[in-house]
Amino acid sequence: MHLSPPPQRGRAVWAAAAFTVTALLTAPLPAAAAADAAPSPKVDSALLNAVDGGGQASFFVVLKDQADLSAAKKKNSHAAKAKSAYSELRAHAKTSQKSLNTFLDKEKVGHQDYWIANAVQVTGDQALVDQLAKRSDVARIVKEQTYKLDETESNVSPATSVSGASVADDGTPEWGVKDIKADQVWSQYEDRGEGIVIANVDSGVQYNHPDLVANYRGNNGDGSFSHDYNFYDPSGNCPSDGTPCDNNGHGTHTMGTMVGKGGVGVAPNAKWIAAKGCESDECSDENLLKAGQWILAPTDHTGQNPRPELAPNIVNNSWGGGDTTFYQDIVEAWNSAGIFEAFAAGNDGDGATCSTAHAPGSQAPSYGVGAYDVNGEIANFSGFGPSLVDGSMKPNISAPGVDVRSTWPGSSYMVESGTSMATPHVAGAVALLWSAAPSLIGKIDETRALLNQGASDVDDTHCGGTAGMNNVWGEGKLDILSSIDKAPHIAATITGTATDKATGTALAGVTVSATTGGTTRSVTTADDGTYRLTLAAGTYEFSYSGYGYSTDTINGVTVAESQALALDITLDAVPQHAVSGTVLDVTGKPLAQATVAVEGTPVPAVKTDTTGHFTLPKVSEGAFTITTTPAVPVLCNGVDNTKLTIDADKTMNVRLPARSDASGNSCTPATYSWIAGSTKVALSGDEDAKNVTLPFPVKFYGVSYNSAAVTTNGLINFLAPRVGDYANTALPAAAKPDGIVAPLWDDLMLDKKSSVQTTTTGKTGKRTFAVVWNNMLFADGGTNRATFEAVFDEATGAITFQYKTVPGNGGKATVGIENQTGTDALQYSFNQTVLTNGSAIRIAQGAK
Repeated sequence: MHLSPPPQRGRAVWAAAAFTVTALLTAPLPAAAAADAAPSPKVDSALLNAVDGGGQASFFVVLKDQADLSAAKKKNSHAAKAKSAYSELRAHAKTSQKSLNTFLDKEKVGHQDYWIANAVQVTGDQALVDQLAKRSDVARIVKEQTYKLDETESNVSPATSVSGASVADDGTPEWGVKDIKADQVWSQYEDRGEGIVIANVDSGVQYNHPDLVANYRGNNGDGSFSHDYNFYDPSGNCPSDGTPCDNNGHGTHTMGTMVGKGGVGVAPNAKWIAAKGCESDECSDENLLKAGQWILAPTDHTGQNPRPELAPNIVNNSWGGGDTTFYQDIVEAWNSAGIFEAFAAGNDGDGATCSTAHAPGSQAPSYGVGAYDVNGEIANFSGFGPSLVDGSMKPNISAPGVDVRSTWPGSSYMVESGTSMATPHVAGAVALLWSAAPSLIGKIDETRALLNQGASDVDDTHCGGTAGMNNVWGEGKLDILSSIDKAPHIAATITGTATDKATGTALAGVTVSATTGGTTRSVTTADDGTYRLTLAAGTYEFSYSGYGYSTDTINGVTVAESQALALDITLDAVPQHAVSGTVLDVTGKPLAQATVAVEGTPVPAVKTDTTGHFTLPKVSEGAFTITTTPAVPVLCNGVDNTKLTIDADKTMNVRLPARSDASGNSCTPATYSWIAGSTKVALSGDEDAKNVTLPFPVKFYGVSYNSAAVTTNGLINFLAPRVGDYANTALPAAAKPDGIVAPLWDDLMLDKKSSVQTTTTGKTGKRTFAVVWNNMLFADGGTNRATFEAVFDEATGAITFQYKTVPGNGGKATVGIENQTGTDALQYSFNQTVLTNGSAIRIAQGAK
């Protein structure tokens, strides 16, 4: 894969994308490897170099067979398109990957499977690469890449505005918002993107920024937030409860340009969600792929329970890199699901040289965006066409991308430049277009045509093309007012006010939803209780909901083209009741300092006292989820989510479940019963690892093993004997080691007083196998020693950790298990003083 030059200060994100089978199959053949035999043309040169001489690398095996998404494109509604595409992609990947995955499991190779690009991620050496290249079902084998995000430019304080816009209103727009005439759309069409959902794949978003918090889809409107299905962090850098974060700033900036209040955003009333495809200042293929899947089928914060009907309408991608990527498959999948995607064209231009745009924005299926400045001049960094990937004319269109002020973490603002800044202007413009003309929602070709027709031509043909469409400006400068003027104006307009039935008080924050054909469009009432929603002709179910009020539904509302319909609503306040109870830990003992909260409500959370008792403030009638979270996520106490209907005063007793991982493995405290070792493992010194034969097959995360590697550092590794794993980390972690059992992972060493032993007890079918670390010395220059063991149970598949002596109560160690790809783990503790002498922990393995 060709890499773009090092990023320049203040320019856009250029991360590695995933991959496209089409682009890979048409790419130049890789250079020969150092091996004697001629390398397979399926394997890219970067991977050949990485595994040459005995090295290992993470790579993607891209399968030939691709899903047929034609049926999804023919569906009418947004929800139907997304559901159809998701169903076909999942089913096709499961079938076509079965043979490959059977082979990988047999070879004890951990793998991460993807459905949106029909690819499997593995780590291996030259021998594995050679074996995979011989398979007839494999199209290409591509090394994983990781790319840096750009540095930032200048910080503007919260009280300062380059254009004079305030923080709290939709007043004076930023120059880019005004230049594309978004502000004229606001005034002439009363359109600020209502009812449209925008996403970005970026570095995350500060969800509670004052210019973004109001239209975050996870904002319940009552002071509470629901992050499931609204934010996803495959990198694991944000809090584990799913709370959104942005540890770089770039994602908050691009989101602000799309939907920010205060004049920074193009569509300030559109809703937003986000997938953190970039870890921080880097973006990996793995996380970009996972983010791409989530956009089509959003999940809860653990990555489970996908709901494609909650897919966004639009997704912004202010990143890219290289001349061939396999992200094109994801673009095609999004388009088939009716999700409009916008991609930055790249920042490798010099104002003159042609063919400087990069993928995915330079690939034909993508809508690529170039950048210009406040004087209407093309930015000297903006990528030009024609595309080196497929020869297509790029960019498709150009938008403001120089000195763009937008939101930034810390509730502040930043001025940045790059095609990264231009692209969200286009994404926000599509939100305005689809809100004004909802009959266009999900119609990608028609939408692109209107953007192209509305654009202002700029005559620069030095890289080819015409005055109307060329490889410098694309179709020209974005003009969303012109595009909307040309759109079909046949939408019905629904307006109304929500009030309290008893008092007549206007109700802010009431969610107004209109549903037809499985697709729901929603807006939130303003401070004065008013709302406005544009809809395509059809029959809808309207619902009105807000905490503390009964939900009201109006069924069978038929709206005609161009109809203006007033739907005022009065809501009844509901009674409130007391809720109290007791929280017990996983063993049935009272648990102090556990937090009890009523999800999705403004009811303040409370903590349990020393007896485990709690009393919540008055809770309004309704069906809620009561979430109970232990103060410290150790001792195998999981989080309890109890559904409770409040229709009277309630007393509830909560016993926390065993903590578990995504694969269904769970832990509980166990009865200590030490098993002495009998057979010495030939380990020595500070860093050593040896394979041992298991007396019976051990199933671990769904894969059966007959041998495992034991290390001096308190690890059992099912994938390979590794040394140098002395620096324990939190689990899961993308970095090696993977496929591990960690009874006490720390920097340990053997001396004359230490030993590592194994032993097998019991009869066939009921045997146990123990790995015992005796009197291990901590490699910190001190005299502390630990004796502990991991015991495997043949009959149940359980793994038990036992601790005879643990100095420091395990305060420097990692305890838990992790799967073969570093994507799932059951962590008992990480550098926490929670282990005690004479204690035991039992891990029951799930079905997977």
